[in-house]
Amino acid sequence: MTHDPSPARPTAAPAPGQVDLHGRSPWSVLPALCLGFFMIMLDTTIVNIAVPTLGRELDASITQVGWVNSAYLLSFAVLLLVTGRLGDRFGPRPVFIAGLVLFTVTSAVCGLADSVALLVAARAVQGVGAALMTPQTMSMITRVFPPERRGAAMGVWGAVAGVATITGPVLGGVLVETVGWEYIFFINIPVGVVALWFAVRTLPSLPTHARSFDVVGVLLSVVGMFLLVFGLQEGESYDWGTIRGPVSVWLVIGAGVLVLAAFVWWQNRIGDRALLPLRLFHVRNFSLANVSGAAVTFSMTGIFFPFTIYLQLVLGLSPLRAALVGAGGSLVSGVVAPLAGRLSDRVPAKWVVTAGFATLAVVVAWLAAAVRPDAPVWTLVVPMTVFGIGTGLVFSPLAAAATAGLDQRTAGAGAGAFNTTRQMGGVVGSAAVVAMLTSRLSVEIPAAAADAARDLPEAVRAPFLDGFARLDPSALSNGAAGFAPPDGVPAALAEQVRVAALDAVHTGFAAATAQTLLLTAGALVLGLVAALGMHAVRPHARPVTTDAAREVSGAR
Repeated sequence: MTHDPSPARPTAAPAPGQVDLHGRSPWSVLPALCLGFFMIMLDTTIVNIAVPTLGRELDASITQVGWVNSAYLLSFAVLLLVTGRLGDRFGPRPVFIAGLVLFTVTSAVCGLADSVALLVAARAVQGVGAALMTPQTMSMITRVFPPERRGAAMGVWGAVAGVATITGPVLGGVLVETVGWEYIFFINIPVGVVALWFAVRTLPSLPTHARSFDVVGVLLSVVGMFLLVFGLQEGESYDWGTIRGPVSVWLVIGAGVLVLAAFVWWQNRIGDRALLPLRLFHVRNFSLANVSGAAVTFSMTGIFFPFTIYLQLVLGLSPLRAALVGAGGSLVSGVVAPLAGRLSDRVPAKWVVTAGFATLAVVVAWLAAAVRPDAPVWTLVVPMTVFGIGTGLVFSPLAAAATAGLDQRTAGAGAGAFNTTRQMGGVVGSAAVVAMLTSRLSVEIPAAAADAARDLPEAVRAPFLDGFARLDPSALSNGAAGFAPPDGVPAALAEQVRVAALDAVHTGFAAATAQTLLLTAGALVLGLVAALGMHAVRPHARPVTTDAAREVSGAR
């Protein structure tokens, strides 16, 4: 009898892989988590392929349609810290299910929207549902799977993230061309119902931890991110000058940066009660994984927005054909990601992530060089297919590297922190890319028009240039050339003017797209540098908390 307490100790403090699932395999929790996460990541990119269609049918500009993505990403990102803590306090299962229901219902509202304002509002609420679900997926995987099997589980999770992100434009193209843009949102309804069925049946109720809520931190993070994103995305609309009275675009951006700095200061001051416990960042690999996560999401969000408009507006591809340009990458990513997850169980995740970032940076630079007004489609298909290798190598091992130092008590906060910084990269990426694209369009299209005007007769040259001087570049998302020949011009000359105008728009848009892609390539280089700075920690089966504690001690 005196020996009875000994074998009972592991049960009293179970390792992450020893959660009682009543005889079921830990893999049984993945269908619900992966279906929910698939919808979340799909909706970060599926809108991009519909931008020209939304511009036409909802009478919206590039900037307005950009808010359809940014509203979703913004509400998604700023609430992740709160929802990670909600999972700790009430358990991942009920929070995930609540988010899944909200996401599915608001998907229906998005599809029924008859104005861009209503669509943006519905997308913002849809982002709340995404925020409720996302931290619970990583937290539950971290708490259910033992460390030695977590890489494989994260491989599946990463495959879902990678495939969904680059499947978005492909699936969106099919739906927009066959049944209408509304179905890029309606498609979530059956998926959400199936995910809910799995969630109710298979997700376990896990132990909870009492958590306080940092109201000041919530307010600072929401206000800071909104000011920053609004300033970046709407800057071109106000010519990067005055918005109203003494308020300027740069004042709004600066205020956003200052509020976010105050948020970080406040988090440091209140310690473990913070929304974002800064002690998590004492672990070098966790900190650098967050930098890399923000960089890859910045880039994934940033690439597809200008590229899909270019494919349809400049190359004249239908939504379906434009979507198929990235289909090969989607398939490749689905194959590579699970393999990369298993590989990160055998070799340091650092090297897998580094290879992925190097591949992505090279491919995006390659793509920028290939973007021309007369580019053969196959020259774009090839780099987009290789792009799938990079995404497959990055998502799974990066998530594994970020969660390697998390235990039962820090799983929710850590998952929330990682997903927050990752999605903040997406929010800033969405706003920055819209700003970069519209800014470069205002330069490149008039420059292309000036070149085209040299071949026009002198009688129409001045009106031609004057028409382009008044052109609003952000209105080009619906495919309009934006210029009509003057009245009374002979038919043959009018046709020459129309051809010159279309050539100017195509040439300028292609140049602006290429320059915007280089911005995302720069973000990927930052992610590559962060990956190279990680410790090459070899995978092991011991409890991760021991090594995490040692690393924190070493960092001090």
